[in-house]
Amino acid sequence: MNKIVLGEPLNRVDGRLKVTGGAKYSGEYKQPGLTYGVLVPATITSGTVTAMDTRAAERAPGVVAVITVFNAPAVPGFQKDAVKPVRGLKLFNDNKVYFNGQPIALVIAETFERATYAAKLVTATYAETPFETSFEKNFDKGVVPNNGQYKDYVRGLADAYKNAPVIVEEDYKLPSEMHNPMELHVTIAAWVGDDEVHVYTKSQGVMGSQRSVANAFGLATEKVHIHSRFVGGAFGSSLRTWPHEIAAVQAAKLVKRPVKLTLTREQMFTSVGYRPLTIQKIGLGATLDGKLVGITHESHSQTAVYEEFTENAVAVSRFLYASANANTRYRVVPLNVGVPCPMRGPGEATGAFALESALDELSYKLGMDPIALRLANYAETDPERNLPWSSKYVKECYALGASRIGWDQRLAHPGSLRDGEWLVGYGMGCGAFGAHRSATTVRIRLSADGRVVLWSATSDIGPGTGTAMTVIAANILGLPADKISFELGDSGFPTAPTQGGSQTVSSVGSAVHDVCVALRGRLYELSGLPVDSTTDIDYVRVLKEHGLPELELSGESKPDAEAQKYSSYSFSAHFAKVAVHPLTGQVRVRQLIAVVDAGKVISHKTASSQMIGGAVGGIGMVLTEEAVIDDRFGKYINGNLADYHVPVNADIPDIEAIFIDKPDPYINPIGTKGVGEISLIGVAAAVANAVYNACGKRIRELPITPDKLI
Repeated sequence: MNKIVLGEPLNRVDGRLKVTGGAKYSGEYKQPGLTYGVLVPATITSGTVTAMDTRAAERAPGVVAVITVFNAPAVPGFQKDAVKPVRGLKLFNDNKVYFNGQPIALVIAETFERATYAAKLVTATYAETPFETSFEKNFDKGVVPNNGQYKDYVRGLADAYKNAPVIVEEDYKLPSEMHNPMELHVTIAAWVGDDEVHVYTKSQGVMGSQRSVANAFGLATEKVHIHSRFVGGAFGSSLRTWPHEIAAVQAAKLVKRPVKLTLTREQMFTSVGYRPLTIQKIGLGATLDGKLVGITHESHSQTAVYEEFTENAVAVSRFLYASANANTRYRVVPLNVGVPCPMRGPGEATGAFALESALDELSYKLGMDPIALRLANYAETDPERNLPWSSKYVKECYALGASRIGWDQRLAHPGSLRDGEWLVGYGMGCGAFGAHRSATTVRIRLSADGRVVLWSATSDIGPGTGTAMTVIAANILGLPADKISFELGDSGFPTAPTQGGSQTVSSVGSAVHDVCVALRGRLYELSGLPVDSTTDIDYVRVLKEHGLPELELSGESKPDAEAQKYSSYSFSAHFAKVAVHPLTGQVRVRQLIAVVDAGKVISHKTASSQMIGGAVGGIGMVLTEEAVIDDRFGKYINGNLADYHVPVNADIPDIEAIFIDKPDPYINPIGTKGVGEISLIGVAAAVANAVYNACGKRIRELPITPDKLI
């Protein structure tokens, strides 16, 4: 048999569907009698809706219904005595307004255009109350989160850095960074009777979406069917069921027809989360030879007044480097804004920018090479959990990255290296993210024609999940990739975790591995051969000899208890070469190298794409992206893709991903860890540090725009 080797550069199995328009996304499903929903936003930032005039909208051509707080049908999960109450914002459940742009009505019409027109005819009367959207003004109102997971952390002595011979103590600011995937958030809801519903929606976890809808409407879980085969980018914005998704299901139940609700690009800025505005203070203290005496990391980030969002912004400082003394403090500042949500590298990407920038500053104060400083404080074991690493090859990452970027060309004194009119600099930044694995079940079927189909309720937000699973199955079964199909994105399929936290290959891939091993073993048993035999057998012939039209198995794969004895992380080291124009302040990233310690790589082609995509996100974070709010009105003034600047092709340099590609011996049977998050974590610091090396100006408030450099 022609066995596919793990890591082989297989073309994406769904690539042709995507580039030819054959892939069907959530807004493209046809439903008989489909109606269209458009949300009406609040025009105040805080207060109550005292009245609404919907008469003109209801008389407009093609309008089916207008839902407001004053006529909305009850949602069982919104009630205080619900078994599992819906969390967060509950649309049309009360008349309170918490942020500008909050939906206060939903117009349903026969066409999208008619719904859009009628939505503009809805007017509201308000009783306004004072609001706060200024983060700086309310910084001192930061509170310890309510969930109990973010208590102050102290190892050794708190603020020990202050007693060190060499000190860095600085603040670092990141603005709100908005999710802007190509695909807008679209939900189609279609009821079957009163107790069953089909929902086509943009979901990173169809099982979680299924539970959320079932809880909201008091339905049996099996009566809720979530369909999300293709997702046009998400990376955090679809990790939860948003209020507009519940509203679509609510509307479809009211009008007794399918409803398709599409968010506008402007509504994407207020309704599906974002990376929260954060100010961090880092205190580092070191001896003259570079040994860290203490690390203090404090973070304040914004959240909503109606729901608390938290993330691990300070976590990296507790384990990434060896220090006997380390302490962290985390606070959230409630404001009249929409609630944030995880965004690629949630927390760690934010925290790593501050920590890795501060380390770079320390290296200049000490007169040490930034790599040498990190090596001097290399953590051989996890200092936070006091456990050995399951695997760690960060030293190799340093060496490979330095070699590939040409680190020996870097000059220690900023502003010393020129290329014509441009100042050239080099910088680095490191990333780490937990290597997780969850229980997963996969079903497999071998048919008489020799084809194999696998089913899993996992999602694919773009990394190439189906391709990776095909490679794993083909490797074990010894079949060509074109004989294998992987079906996903449906809540009716076997249980899988949400695609988030860089755990899909580790979790779903392990289940694919195990069920393929089980199928292969069963076929060998039928052939009268030992399960561990290396003799090639003809699967089709085995089925035929036993009169079997097909052979189907299901198998659950769970984390190994042995793995709990180790601390498991994926690591990355990003190296950047930039050019800064001293007259205009323009920054050009000329080269970016990402060296990755993520265990065994299943598909180098898709893993490289992951790393490149994450690096592009990191370039956006450091150079272009910033949501700007006018605190006089509490409204975003650049809530569109014309004024909110995402990096485009002209901004992106040569990006290269290099993989250590050594299996982790404990985390799962394949030895793989995740690359989704570490592809971005550390990139912003690498570029910012390179900018300083180029021109000698340290920018601690992102994005690094020309006005800050001139």
